[in-house]
Amino acid sequence: MKYFLCVLGMVFVIEGLPYFTFPDKIKIYLLKLTEIPDSSLRIMGAAAVTLGLLLVYFGTR
Repeated sequence: MKYFLCVLGMVFVIEGLPYFTFPDKIKIYLLKLTEIPDSSLRIMGAAAVTLGLLLVYFGTR
């Protein structure tokens, strides 16, 4: 459980860094994100989930 909490904490740190360092660029990026079709976002999300699962699988092997 300690390892999980450390990993979760690192995810929050890495996810929060762009918002902390470049808030103005993040706002512009998020506005552009609304222009991307839903199907493309779903494909990118599925690819990210698949890659994440593969990394977890190979990391625990």
